[in-house]
Amino acid sequence: MLQLSLDTASETALPLVDQIVGGIRARIDDRVLRPGVRLPPIRGFAAQHEISRFTVVEAYDRLVALGYLQSRRGSGFYVAPRHGAPAVEQRSGEIERAFDNAGVLHQSLEDTSGRLKVGVGWLPPDWLDEDGVRRNIRALARRSDTKVVSYGTPQGYRPLREQIELRLADLGIGARAGQVVLTHGATQALDIVARYLLKAGDSVFVDDPGYWNLFANLRLYGVNLIGVPRTADGPDPEALEKLLAEHRPKAFFTHSVLHNPTASSLSPATAFRVLQLAEKHDFLIVEDDTYADFHPGPATRLAQLDQLRRVIYVGSFSKTLSASLRVGFLACAPELAAALTDVKIVGCVSTSEFAERLVYLMLTEGHYRKLLDRLQRRLAQATEHSLRLLERVGLSVYAEPKGGMFVWAAAPGSSDSARLAGQASAAGIMLAPGHIFSPQMQASPWLRFNVAYALDPRLERFLGSTLGR
Repeated sequence: MLQLSLDTASETALPLVDQIVGGIRARIDDRVLRPGVRLPPIRGFAAQHEISRFTVVEAYDRLVALGYLQSRRGSGFYVAPRHGAPAVEQRSGEIERAFDNAGVLHQSLEDTSGRLKVGVGWLPPDWLDEDGVRRNIRALARRSDTKVVSYGTPQGYRPLREQIELRLADLGIGARAGQVVLTHGATQALDIVARYLLKAGDSVFVDDPGYWNLFANLRLYGVNLIGVPRTADGPDPEALEKLLAEHRPKAFFTHSVLHNPTASSLSPATAFRVLQLAEKHDFLIVEDDTYADFHPGPATRLAQLDQLRRVIYVGSFSKTLSASLRVGFLACAPELAAALTDVKIVGCVSTSEFAERLVYLMLTEGHYRKLLDRLQRRLAQATEHSLRLLERVGLSVYAEPKGGMFVWAAAPGSSDSARLAGQASAAGIMLAPGHIFSPQMQASPWLRFNVAYALDPRLERFLGSTLGR
């Protein structure tokens, strides 16, 4: 008879269902329970361990879902056959592909134990308020009006859109809740805009360097990517004007505040000039402000100066609250918001109202401002550490960041940082080489460092030994 040691008294014990699932899984993994063995009947297991039959039912059902058990109607539950893991097929060009756009994203998202991911675009999970997320999930789940099995509304949960209206007003951007469309993160917001505006053969302006995942997505639409050189004050107005003499872009996708990857921010003079050129040449501006909440003070934004007449503003809560929630938004002129909502409905029906309610709860419970203050202070300290580290190993910094999580630095004596990134990969360190941030994937001496991960001493040891410092 299957005998498990269950802790039913301790306040710190795992829930009984988790104890049962874990105990049976361990016995199956250790081959104590062999495939085909019948588990005790639910009633008998419950009586033997003096627990509820419902607890046993939930545990058995979960083990079936996990592939450990099979349910046979009228007979009971049996240990399922164990299938060996399929051999991993080595794809051709794996090394060459390792540092293209999709390859870097794969590396960023892989759950590889011990790998130091200095090239990712988000904070370490332990920097965020995981306890607060869990606490609010429990509070939200207890509410009778919470939708947990239904579709959301077309534009997204209205109270959150109203909260975003207030937050945009703090930035000097006038937008009503009806001009806000909630999305699955900023990535989907950008994709919705691209689907609506673009068709194969269109020309699109982007920052150079700029957001590499956006470049990969735009390439899927068959558009012509044209890079606008980036300066420490934003897009180069003179270069932009020259490019406009040759091309008629449908849109210009750009970062204004804490630009990815250089961490620079837009100056007022540059912002005015970019808007003048957009008006003269009749193109829309898509302003990605994903890192807005990491900026410690006032900043210039195109949407603030334009008031959403020609600018589509994109934001997200994935970087500060939770990447798993995938809640972002776009804000634009009312007629355009209605059209983009239709595109959203066709593409995904609706976004998760549960996630949107959860974000609303976390924004309004009073702790979000404190979280941002804590993150900004911690990032400032990490940035100082990173700047000193990069100076010691001989890397040249593009511009000293005024906030955020990135430092853009050049490898000495090299025209292509991909080689250094390859050496780092072999040492268990993931770097983000400069060419992936170029719309044409041109070789670059630059690398993007995430200061939150640069605190790990392994990075300095690697750079010091590799660069001979």
